[in-house]
This record gives sequence, C-alpha cells and structure tokens, in this order.
Amino acid sequence: MSDTSIPVAPARKQSTPLSYLLIFVFALFIGILVVVYIITRRTKPIQLDEHGKQVSSQPFAHPDSGGCIEKI
Repeated sequence: MSDTSIPVAPARKQSTPLSYLLIFVFALFIGILVVVYIITRRTKPIQLDEHGKQVSSQPFAHPDSGGCIEKI
C-alpha cells in the first residue's frame, strides 16, 4: 500500500521580541533617511571659496567683453 496521507505543515513559531525590535530599528532607519532627504532638498546651499567667503553662482558682466561671462 502507498502512503497517501497529506503531510502536516509545521506549526508557525511565535514572533520573538527580538524580531519586533529589528522591525522597529529598520523602520526608524528608513524614517531617518526620508527626513534627511526632505531636509536636504529644501536647503539652499551656499558655495564658499578657500577663504570662507561666499562665491556667487550668478553670471557676471566683464567690463572689457561687453557681455555676460559665467564665473568659473
């Protein structure tokens, strides 16, 4: 005779407090990443030269050229 009985699925283990802690840490980490991303998107960065003075990112007009030259 052949064995035609259906195997019983193993009982599901109960969640441990460690797994809840791990889920909390992952959620907190992802939340921090999202908040930092949003904050950095809202900022207006200021470029500084090697002496700590603000560098203008706007083009300036050179008196000899008569036109607008982008500052490098």
